[in-house]
Amino acid sequence: MGNPTRSQFFIDAEKIAHDLSHRKTIQFNMGKYHAAVNFGKSRYLNLKKTRDRAAQIKKEALQSLPDYLELFEKNHTANGGTVLWARTADDAIAQIIDILQEHDVSSVVKSKSMTTEEIEINEHLEKNNIESIETDLGEYIVQLAGEKPYHIVTPAMHKSKKDIAHLFHEKFNTSKQLTAEELTSVAREKLRQKFVDAGAGITGANFILPDIGGIAVTENEGNAIMSTSFPKIHIVIAGIEKVIPSYKDLALFWPHLAQHGTGQAITVYNSIFTGPKKETEAHGPEKMYVILLDNGRTNVYSQTDIDVSLTCIRCGACLNVCPVYTNIGGYTYNTTYQGPIGTVITPHLRDFDSYVHLNSACSVCGRCTEVCPVKIPLHELILKNRQLAVSGKKVSFFEKNLMSLFTYAASNSSRMDMVSGNLKNSFFSLSGNRVWGDKRTFPKFSKKSFRSLFLKKNRKK
Repeated sequence: MGNPTRSQFFIDAEKIAHDLSHRKTIQFNMGKYHAAVNFGKSRYLNLKKTRDRAAQIKKEALQSLPDYLELFEKNHTANGGTVLWARTADDAIAQIIDILQEHDVSSVVKSKSMTTEEIEINEHLEKNNIESIETDLGEYIVQLAGEKPYHIVTPAMHKSKKDIAHLFHEKFNTSKQLTAEELTSVAREKLRQKFVDAGAGITGANFILPDIGGIAVTENEGNAIMSTSFPKIHIVIAGIEKVIPSYKDLALFWPHLAQHGTGQAITVYNSIFTGPKKETEAHGPEKMYVILLDNGRTNVYSQTDIDVSLTCIRCGACLNVCPVYTNIGGYTYNTTYQGPIGTVITPHLRDFDSYVHLNSACSVCGRCTEVCPVKIPLHELILKNRQLAVSGKKVSFFEKNLMSLFTYAASNSSRMDMVSGNLKNSFFSLSGNRVWGDKRTFPKFSKKSFRSLFLKKNRKK
């Protein structure tokens, strides 16, 4: 039957790659990112050593992951919190809904969290008549638009100020001429009461801190702090790979994440949550629940070489330098995690057969590996996935035999000359659109190859 996910990927990729308006918006936003990050990296005395150290710490955490997770559970429970384990997305959703129903919660506020996007918690809460409001400005914008995050760090990167002004006009009847500052004020006004009314706040976790039983959250808008301060219930949903050995490691990771994610010296708000408020504390949640999510991560963990992808700190740097991502956009991937890191992990988090095609959307330029703050060899892992696809017979009969034919022909230049340029042109005139797309013209082969002309010239000498 073929792979409908793969077919849709190529249809969407071809469409968006030739959308000049989309390209202009992305190039503008990416340009601002690159300028900020290049300046941010210049703050380092020795960036290479910082990357080496960060990679070493994350690999150490990965090697002792089961022990660190158990230590976290022990210490967080001692702090008065509750730790739950979720093998699948359905398990996590059921646990969250049970908590909310037990405490009679009808509305929640959410800070930015790709893990909650992964399990699609908003849709499931809505089905259970529980209002879920995104409070990060970018997430709020895409939620209003009925869309998913476009980028793991910048959810509304694909929208211009004009797009957002029109969206707010449609939803709130505001002027289409509002400035960026005025649009932000509108969002702030709409969200303030939501924080006050919410019965629970849901956050993700940038890092899990086993030695103190805490989770660390980094943000720029203060919405995560408000999501955990006003409501009586704080629910954390965190992937099990988010562990770092100690809270002391935040001295490296908080600025390292900020520099690679946005170019800032450090993100504006950085918080550690170790449990619910104590009797001596006036503010904070009365209950705190941390749900440790597997959802395919142990499958990644068991894959030799691929397991290092779990050291990712979700800075988005690899997406921002990827020539494929910046041309086909975030939605084409049809996954929670896009770009190079999503290409590597999604087939192992979900169904390998359905998503391994993402690995064909890579030029293997290696820029993602060059910029990764924890030195994940992303382009090598993409090649590893391709090898797994071939060895597991996950490629089509046509593709496999076409590549075998190409390998045979290209391995000896004389074989390439066995077919004349005219015959090659005739073949590609029939199949060129399928291979090259209908937006470009396939180049013409010369009647005689360079090799044959070179040999003929040298014979004359």
